[in-house]
Amino acid sequence: MNVLVLGAGVVGVTSAWYLAADGHAVTVVDRQPGAGLETSFANGGQISVSQAEPWANPEAPAKIVRWLGDESAPLLFRPMLSPRQWRWGLRFLYECLPGRTRDNTVQILRLAIYSGAQLKQLRDQSGVRYDHLERGILQLYFDAREFEVARARAELIRRGGVELLVKSAEQCVEIEPALAHSSVRPAGGTYAPGDESGDAHLFTRNLAEICARRGVTFCYDASVERIEADSERVRAVHVTRGGACVRMEADAVLVCLGVQSPFLLEPLGVRLPVYPVKGYSVTIPVARPDLAPSVCITDETHKMAVTRLGDRLRVAGTAELNGYDTSVNEVRCGALLERARQLFPEAGDLDRAQKWAGLRPATPGNVPVIGRTRLPNLFLNTGHGTLGWTLCAGSGRSIADIIGGRPPPVDFRFRRGD
Repeated sequence: MNVLVLGAGVVGVTSAWYLAADGHAVTVVDRQPGAGLETSFANGGQISVSQAEPWANPEAPAKIVRWLGDESAPLLFRPMLSPRQWRWGLRFLYECLPGRTRDNTVQILRLAIYSGAQLKQLRDQSGVRYDHLERGILQLYFDAREFEVARARAELIRRGGVELLVKSAEQCVEIEPALAHSSVRPAGGTYAPGDESGDAHLFTRNLAEICARRGVTFCYDASVERIEADSERVRAVHVTRGGACVRMEADAVLVCLGVQSPFLLEPLGVRLPVYPVKGYSVTIPVARPDLAPSVCITDETHKMAVTRLGDRLRVAGTAELNGYDTSVNEVRCGALLERARQLFPEAGDLDRAQKWAGLRPATPGNVPVIGRTRLPNLFLNTGHGTLGWTLCAGSGRSIADIIGGRPPPVDFRFRRGD
């Protein structure tokens, strides 16, 4: 089939890889001048199979209320006169119920385990490079109560098939010796030795180049205006490129447009519970390699990740519900830099840090929307929230199976648009 993929982020490009491998003729369309230049550009860099628990959990509502108005808070809700935001927020509160949290965690975990295995195969088959490390992820807890809750939740992750070890503060330093220089001491941690890390933008850009050499067509600087459809199927996609409107036909259309997906699909009667959750990152040149971490660190108390990407440290995190604004908030970036200084003093040149903000396409429960719609040739692969990098290979392989008429092998309840 001729398949049109809308979006050249990490999810879109990975989907294109699998579709091309299945023998389809694939064209990828993106409004940017290259691949991976929006949400995939400077994320946390962690491929965190073990971190399947969504932001929507029983502890979240109280934290949101406590952090209202705090510009440096890990999770910040900025109320707006937006029905879209309030609908999403009310559903988020529902997903915080204990039973919903457990169900969402299991769903994400199943896809994450499958995705981790698929990524290893993709790397071997394609030879794609992206500064990846396989040294695990160490989650640190600086609040004793949070650590006790984490100990209990670790059992759920282990029952799901992921090795997750509970560690004392002393054992955390043994795993990552650079923590010995930290000015703050954790109450304890959990360690997932099978987790990985890598530069999502580098992966996306390099995989796109590999796909292009294998026959995938990339149409950059092209804005998707609308999808033309009748009651039976999608007929074409209308794209603006170089000031001209182009009508592109295909046998199947796959939407991987992140936070823009709902606007494109709503005129077709397809509604997605996807809303932007803004995240920030700072990329710091390593000044002292001997003081910089080589194991991925997640500071669970402050909801941030510290990842070694070659000669750089990527410090990323926080969640902000602030509509579609992509401007950089200096206070929030400053909080990331200050926490990085506390955790790893003198490891990086903080004065040369590069600041970034991006919009994660999140569903209220962080379970992505993957599958077909009521139109038989319109497919979805979006809504991955904080886990697009972790889930890209599994969801890409799965949607290629679905488009090809095969049931995905992973036991995951694929969600679809109405």
